Amino acid sequence: MGEEKKPGLSLIQGRLIEETRFGSLKIVAAPEKAAPFDVQAFAFEEDTFLVLSADTQIRDPKIPLAHIMTRLIETQPEVPGSVLVRGNKPLRFLAVIHDLNQEPSWREEWIDAALRGIFKEAEQRQLRSIAIPLLGTIHGSLKKVRFVELLKGVLQKASFQHLTRLWLVVPPGTSHEVVGFLQNGYRKES
Repeated sequence: MGEEKKPGLSLIQGRLIEETRFGSLKIVAAPEKAAPFDVQAFAFEEDTFLVLSADTQIRDPKIPLAHIMTRLIETQPEVPGSVLVRGNKPLRFLAVIHDLNQEPSWREEWIDAALRGIFKEAEQRQLRSIAIPLLGTIHGSLKKVRFVELLKGVLQKASFQHLTRLWLVVPPGTSHEVVGFLQNGYRKES
């Protein structure tokens, strides 16, 4: 008897990463764990009191409770739509798009303003590469396609002297869909 042939297994190549161009800007959609290139800044969804980026680990504050209470009382909310810059190599762009005292906590005009602010900060700091998640879809209920429409509107009005690469940080399995939204503008409820 001849050797029994077993069915061959083949790996079906799925693309974690998709890319397109928007003018001189190379846009790559990829999940967080599949970084397509190093970036000089990451953007994050944030709220007016910076709760979303707060350290969740409990630590001894090493300052008197009265000082902590005074700081809390004097704390003023950040302006929705603004972008705060923190950290260093890579920078953290905190996009203030949520007010946790409102329902829903986000608004499209805040996301639009934050996107404009992120690109302004990137250009002022002469950054070549940044990463932005689909703002409003992580801690909010904005649809992916609507985020892409807002992004396209901002990109159409922007001009870049320094920024050459944008990594859109997307949920796993959505790279192709998001790039399709960018390229074709086709509407599918997502």
